[in-house]
Amino acid sequence: MKWSISTKLFLVLVAISIATVTAMGLSARISFTRGFIGYLNEQSTEYVESLIPRLADAYESEGGWGFLSHNPRSWYRLLDNRSRRDRDGPPQLSEVDFTAVQLRLTLLDADYEIVVGNRNFSKDSPMKAVTVRGETVGWLTLVPYQQATAAADVRFQKRQLTQNWLIGLGTVVVAALAAWWLSRLLVTPLTRIASATHNLASGDYKVRIPVTSKDEIGGLSEDFNRLAQALAHNEQLRRSFMADVSHELRTPLSVLKGELEAIEDGVRTMTPATLASLQSEVSTLSKLVNDLYDLSLSDIGALSYRMTDVEIGDVLETTLAAFRQRMTERELKVETNIDPRVLVNGDEGRLQQLFNNLLENCARYTQIGGTVRVSCRSTNGDVLVEIEDSGPGVPADILPRIFERFVRAEASRNRSHGGAGLGLAICRNIVEAHGGTIAASAGALGGLSIGIKLPRLRNLQV
Repeated sequence: MKWSISTKLFLVLVAISIATVTAMGLSARISFTRGFIGYLNEQSTEYVESLIPRLADAYESEGGWGFLSHNPRSWYRLLDNRSRRDRDGPPQLSEVDFTAVQLRLTLLDADYEIVVGNRNFSKDSPMKAVTVRGETVGWLTLVPYQQATAAADVRFQKRQLTQNWLIGLGTVVVAALAAWWLSRLLVTPLTRIASATHNLASGDYKVRIPVTSKDEIGGLSEDFNRLAQALAHNEQLRRSFMADVSHELRTPLSVLKGELEAIEDGVRTMTPATLASLQSEVSTLSKLVNDLYDLSLSDIGALSYRMTDVEIGDVLETTLAAFRQRMTERELKVETNIDPRVLVNGDEGRLQQLFNNLLENCARYTQIGGTVRVSCRSTNGDVLVEIEDSGPGVPADILPRIFERFVRAEASRNRSHGGAGLGLAICRNIVEAHGGTIAASAGALGGLSIGIKLPRLRNLQV
């Protein structure tokens, strides 16, 4: 049998209440029996001690106990000390206390025969000797309180016990209601979270939990909503990724298929131009597959890096040299400001891949006759590399997402410029693997500015 959390919490709180009430009742009963009744017996014993001299005086003056036989009035008068105000005498008993004590007293003669008083005394009851001139003439005994309990006292105790149980029952009922309310208060939000989690696991990423408090459960609800939002965003990225990959793969394959079918049908002849066209599509397809492979490896941290001391200025100069011809063909002006002899700890091949992707974007998207500016300098123990072009720029709403895969500055950008939108995503992973940061912003030249910050190792000695 599976019990819900609310049921368990309710039962635990009720059990604690019952145990607490029972313990309080037992402790009160023990305290009453051993404490209060013991106190009464102690007070009665002190009173008995004060009666011994008075009984001895009465015996001596009357010549015996005959004046008390069958004369309860004389007995009660002898016991009554309420009118006495002896300075050294025992504390005076109240009327109720006095009446309760005198009903428990028994006077015996020297032969232990009852003279007057309570006839239900036990032989085990403590006795006090009454002596006259060194001779024991009688005994005074006091029935313990718990043995002298009358029927009225029994009824009183039963009423008290019944009232205690009723009070305890009422306390348990109140505690049960409070436990039910508390369990509902605590468990209802958890039930909503459990239900929402089940829906989320089933693929419903639109589910949200209303946040009704600012406590730990409210914080858990907010975290769940952020998780659901992140999962929905990732699911959208996954679908977009699959759509973009299929599109990027289908386009060169369709071109290749069309070219080959045209050659088979004799529509096109096998010429160097035809081979160049086929080779271009194969290169595009190969680059896309390689980019996807590198991106998948970097996402899982499996992309290999061979870290050594690298002079980053040399890597930049080498990569720029490979783009000089393309820059010249597009009439792009290249401005450089590269500090020499700046070392970083990195993989030279991956850093060259990083700069190659960035310069490829500059060469591909910068308008003809524009400017490309490359700088590298040391600042505050870091190396700052900036690659900037003159435009066209990137819309402000695209900048925060420009390092996501398949994100382009223009949704309508066609394949005349090439590229699948994976280069900047790979760049970000390479930079982060080197312990650096990369950011995109609007450049001073009117285009896109990419800033890379890497930890500087040390300066080379001349």
